[in-house]
Amino acid sequence: MKKIINLLLFLFTSLYISNISAQPQFPPDGEIYVKNVVPRVDIMIHPDSLAWIYENVESDHEFRAVFVFDNGTIHDTIQDIGFRLRGNTSRVSWKKSFKVSFNTFISGRKYYGVEKMNLNGEHNDPSVVRSRLYWDILRKSEIAGPRANHVQVYINGNYYGLYANIEHVDEEFAKTYFGNNNGNLYKCLYPADLRYLGSNPDLYKFTSGDHRTYELKTNEIADDYSDLAHFIDVLNNTPISQLACELEQVFNVQDYLKIAAIDILTANWDGYIYNKNNFYLYHNSATGLFEYIPYDTDNTFGIDWFNINWDTRSIYNWSNSNESRPLYTKLMQVPEYKAWFTYYIKQIINQITSTPDFLNSLPELQAQLDEYVANDPYYPLDYGYDINSFNTSFTDGTGAHVPIGIRPFILSRNSSAVSQAINTNAAPILKYITFNTPGTWQSMVVSSYAEDANLNSVSLEYRINGGAWQQTPMHDDGQNGDLMADDRIYTLSLTGMEGNTLIEFSIKATDNSQLTTIRPCSPIQYTIPSGNVYNLYINEFMASNSSTITDEIGEYDDWIELYNAGNSTIWLGDKYLTDNLSSPVKWALPDTTIAPGSFMLVWADGQTEQGLMHTNYKLDKDGEEIGLFDNEASGYTLLDAVTYELQSTDISKGRITDASVDWKFFNIPTPESTNSLVGIDVNTPTSVKIWPTLVNSGTIFISEKINFSIYDMQGRRLLQFRDCRQADVTALKQGIYVMVSESGWTSKIIVQ
Repeated sequence: MKKIINLLLFLFTSLYISNISAQPQFPPDGEIYVKNVVPRVDIMIHPDSLAWIYENVESDHEFRAVFVFDNGTIHDTIQDIGFRLRGNTSRVSWKKSFKVSFNTFISGRKYYGVEKMNLNGEHNDPSVVRSRLYWDILRKSEIAGPRANHVQVYINGNYYGLYANIEHVDEEFAKTYFGNNNGNLYKCLYPADLRYLGSNPDLYKFTSGDHRTYELKTNEIADDYSDLAHFIDVLNNTPISQLACELEQVFNVQDYLKIAAIDILTANWDGYIYNKNNFYLYHNSATGLFEYIPYDTDNTFGIDWFNINWDTRSIYNWSNSNESRPLYTKLMQVPEYKAWFTYYIKQIINQITSTPDFLNSLPELQAQLDEYVANDPYYPLDYGYDINSFNTSFTDGTGAHVPIGIRPFILSRNSSAVSQAINTNAAPILKYITFNTPGTWQSMVVSSYAEDANLNSVSLEYRINGGAWQQTPMHDDGQNGDLMADDRIYTLSLTGMEGNTLIEFSIKATDNSQLTTIRPCSPIQYTIPSGNVYNLYINEFMASNSSTITDEIGEYDDWIELYNAGNSTIWLGDKYLTDNLSSPVKWALPDTTIAPGSFMLVWADGQTEQGLMHTNYKLDKDGEEIGLFDNEASGYTLLDAVTYELQSTDISKGRITDASVDWKFFNIPTPESTNSLVGIDVNTPTSVKIWPTLVNSGTIFISEKINFSIYDMQGRRLLQFRDCRQADVTALKQGIYVMVSESGWTSKIIVQ
C-alpha cells in the first residue's frame, strides 16, 4: 500500500518542475504558417474605413473587418476581426504592412492559437525572403522566435501582393514558447541600448517619438520597471571578473550568445548590436531570467544603408563603435562567453548556413514565390523593382541599398567569419537546468542541457545536510529517468529522502580536453518538505468562470477553493497562494483563519482593490500552476500544488473527494462545499476523444483525424503526428505526457 501511495504522490508532485533555466517549447507551423504552399488571406473592409487607414498612416486605430484564410486544406471565414496598419517606415511606403487582430472585438478569441497576425510588405527587400530566412535559421538553432511563411493578401477582392506572415510577439507568444505569460514583456525600439541610467526604475520609461523606448506590453497597470532596471544594473555595473555568475542569475546568457551569432552571420544591423533597435525582453516567470527575442529582421543578408561591408565586418567588433552596447561588448570581454560565442558562430555555419539543404532552399523559395511577386501591383512602386529584380536578388545585388545578393552574402559571410574566429576550444555549455520539487520519500529528478563538440561527461555534484560532496554521472541514454536518448538533456534521479533533508547541487560538464563548466556558480539548495503539516489543501478551482458563481460585487471571476482537512483552526496570514511555483510569495493570504472541515474561496481576478480575498493575478484558461506555500520561517515550504492544462468554461477541476490525491473535472462545480464523486474523466473542450488515457499497449486511438504532438512535462516535443486517428507511442517511457493538437486541444496520457 505504501508503494501505491508513493506512486500516486510521485505522479502528482512530479509535475512541479522548478526551472532554473527552462528549455523553450517549439510549436509546429500548423495551418497558419505552413510553408509548402502560399496561403491566401482575404480582408473585407468597408471602403471608407480602408480609405481612412491610408489617409491616416500613423494611426493604430483598428477597424472591423472580415478575415478569410485559405491554404488549400482549410478555408475559414472569421467575422469582426481588427485591421490596421503596422510598422515604422512601411507606413509611408507604397506597399504597407498590416496587422490582423482576432481578439480586438471578441475578447480572448484566437485563430489556431494566435491572437494577431503580422502581414509585412517587406518593401525594402527585393527578394521578400530575408526576414523569413532569419526566422528559419533561428528555429533550426532551437531559439525561440516567430514562425513565418508567405501569403497572398487580397483586400476587398483586389490583390495587394505577396506578404511575409510573421508570428506576433505578445503574451500569447510568451505562453507558447516559454510556458508562461505573467512576466513583464518589453518591446525595445530605438534607442534601446541597455545603458545604465540609474537605480530608479522610472528612468527607463523615457520616450522616443510617440512611444517608450522600453515599452511594457504586459502588466501595464502595475507599470513596474524594477526588474528591467535591476537587469541593466547587473549588466553595466558588475565587474567583468564576476559578470558570468551575476548576469546568469537575471538573463539567459547562453541563448543570447547564439542569437548574437545569428545576428552577425545574417547582418541584422537593425537589431540591438548595431542600431539599438527591434528586440523584446521577456522576464520569464518560470526561470526568473530575461529572454532576448529578436524582432523585425528584414534588414539582413547584405541590405545596407551605411556603406558598410556587413559580410566582412569583424564578428568581435560588430557594434557601432561610437555608442555603448553593453550586452554585446561586455559579453565579448568575458573569455568564457567569447569562446561560447565563437563556438556558436562555427556551429551555425557548419550545421546551417553552409549546408546544401539551406543553400538549395534559396532557389526553391525563389521558384515558389515567383508568380506571386510577378503579379504584385505594389512591389514596383517604392524602388522601381520588377520581376527581374526579384530573381536577381538571390544571386546578385540590385543596386542602391542592396549591394549584394543573398547567396553571395552568405558565402562571403561564412568565409570571413571562419577566418576571423579565434582558435579556441570552448568549455562545455550548460543551460536549462531543471529539477522537480519532491516531497518526503519521493525521487528527485535533475536535468540539464549540455553541449560541446567533444563532450566527455556530465555529472551531478551534490551533498546532503551539509555532508561530504558527492559526484554521480548524469546520462542522456533514455534510461533511469532520462526521457529521450541523445537529445543533449542529461538526467539523474536521486532516491527519495525524508522530510527536512537539505540537498545542495550543481551540474559539472567536462570535455575531452578536460575543460570544465560548473553551473550554477552557487549550488542550488532545496529542502524536502516534511509534508502538509496543516492538512490545508487546494481543493477545487475554476480558470474560466462565466456563469457559475459571482464574487461580492457580482463579477464572474476565476476562483480557487481552499479546504482545511485537519482538526485545528489554521491561521492563513503567514501563507501564500501563487500561480507560479517559482514565485512562492506572489500573493499573501489575508489575516484570517479557516476552521476545521471548512472551505474558503479566493478570487483569482487580479483585482486586489476589490477585497482581501482577491489575488494580484488571474488564472490562465490555457493552463498553468497553482501553489500553496508556508511562511518564511519554514523556508516557504510547498504545502500543496496543482499543474493544469487547458480548461473549459464553467467546468471546475477538483479533488475527487475533499483532500484526496486524485483529481477530476466537474460539470457541476461545488465552490465552498464538499466535492462530488461524480465528475468528468477528461476535460474535452472540443468533441475530440482519445482512448485509452492510461496506456500500456503502445497505441492510442483518436475519435477524429487531427494533427498533434506529444510533449513531456518539461515542454519538450517528443512525437509528432499528422492526420491521424491512431498513434504508436511505444517510444515513450513510463510517465505522464500531454497531447496538444494544432487547434489547441489538449489531453493528458499516462504511459505505464
